Amino acid sequence: MRVSIQNLGKKFGDTPVLKNVSLEVHDQELFFLLGPSGCGKTTLLRLIAGFYQPDVGQLFFGDKPMNRVPPHQRNSGMVFQNYALWPHMTVATNVAYGLEVRGLSAAEKKQRVTEALAIVQMERFADRAPNQLSGGQQQRVALARALVIRPDVLLLDEPLSNLDAKLRLEMREEIRRIHSQTRITTIYVTHDQKEALSLADRLAVMREGVIEQLADPRTVYRAPANRFVADFIGETNWLPAEVRGRSDGEMRLKTDFGDFRALPGDKPAADGKVWLGFRPEAVEMGAGQSNSLATTIAHVSYLGEIEQYELKLSSAVTIKALEQNLQEIRRVGEPLTVHIRPQNLLVLPGP
Repeated sequence: MRVSIQNLGKKFGDTPVLKNVSLEVHDQELFFLLGPSGCGKTTLLRLIAGFYQPDVGQLFFGDKPMNRVPPHQRNSGMVFQNYALWPHMTVATNVAYGLEVRGLSAAEKKQRVTEALAIVQMERFADRAPNQLSGGQQQRVALARALVIRPDVLLLDEPLSNLDAKLRLEMREEIRRIHSQTRITTIYVTHDQKEALSLADRLAVMREGVIEQLADPRTVYRAPANRFVADFIGETNWLPAEVRGRSDGEMRLKTDFGDFRALPGDKPAADGKVWLGFRPEAVEMGAGQSNSLATTIAHVSYLGEIEQYELKLSSAVTIKALEQNLQEIRRVGEPLTVHIRPQNLLVLPGP
């Protein structure tokens, strides 16, 4: 089911929460709404579910207008952050709850519950009470309850936020598997960048009620639309720079710490003063053919599979760098020359 949002706006009192939001979620897509607390992502999800009504704009499921359609007539399933399972019901009766108002026969309800529990691999827990289940198992039951109605659209509101780190990783893979199996159009709200990057077909990064960027995860990470997106989606080092010229598809930039060459990508970068950015994992040890920086190691953090460095460029400026597959131990106070490849530099409008 395709979901189209056209110029949607919503206020609570005098406070605008969504401002002229437009996007289209493709049929069978796993789509993420990503952003910090208060950016409007959950409000947008609840508008899609029908719990709120927009002040302006249109919402469509396929070609059908949905603005005045009540939640129970939208054939959408929603999984909440807190699971919302009935404690006095078994797993099976919790899952069957959404079928009670649909006038199905007992045999049809039993078949659908069995199918939904099989999708989330919880068949053998059908007779358990929710308080006999782990957090991850309860989340699977909440997913089964949403899937049992065979929704056109599945809505997930930060479904993994109450799980510990290990369970979150396990449930990410489960959500990927379930979506691959069911191919239900799914809209997933989160503030967790790793969840979005690892699962999404496409994602929208939101801030203060507007969409800052809408693209696939690799594009958002490697070619952020602005500095807010770059900083929100992952760590970035920034240096003020000035564009000094362009030739052979490259930009020449000057910073206080040396000259750089960058590839502007498929969109024109700003001239004049710009921000020159690069991810910590893009910093390579040793001097390069270009884009080298002379640093002093200010701090070292051993994280097992990687070493994380804070590198001093001057008394007031530091950058972060990561090194995998360590070949030698580096110590605080040692000089270290590093470089960044031109294709790994971000050039965004500057201060």
